[in-house]
Amino acid sequence: MFHYRIATAVDLDKIWDKDISENPSDDRWIRWKKQYTDYNRSGKATTFVVLKDDEPVGQITVLFSTECSAVKNRPMLCDGKNTANMNAFRIEKRYEGQGHISKLVKIAEGYAKEKGFSYLTIGSEAKESRNLSIYLHFGYTEFITSFTEDGDLVLFYGKKI
Repeated sequence: MFHYRIATAVDLDKIWDKDISENPSDDRWIRWKKQYTDYNRSGKATTFVVLKDDEPVGQITVLFSTECSAVKNRPMLCDGKNTANMNAFRIEKRYEGQGHISKLVKIAEGYAKEKGFSYLTIGSEAKESRNLSIYLHFGYTEFITSFTEDGDLVLFYGKKI
């Protein structure tokens, strides 16, 4: 059975430790674990998880603060008042295509709206056409901007919630 909720500190450790172990040659995962754990603890972000038998198998994080590194100095992506940014979308391969990310997106959108945000942004590497089509399907159709990050072109889209 699957459950969806805001991630606990234990969930975050499990998620990020798994990502780190799956990407042993990429030190960014260690940095990201610290950042995203700190963001959740301080209220600058909220991570939502899908659990299978009480183990996290997927996640989405909503960044609410302009201090978060992924949106810092990019007010068009997150202004800390009306606009927030969703990122760190991940689901274990064996659970792809089963609607779990769709459910997390709806939960995250509702939560952001409850917190007073009216607009959400999302980014997708241009080479990830499957992800981009999924985000467009979720209604993120307003093109905002693009940046090159870590050598990859990332396209950003938004949606009124």
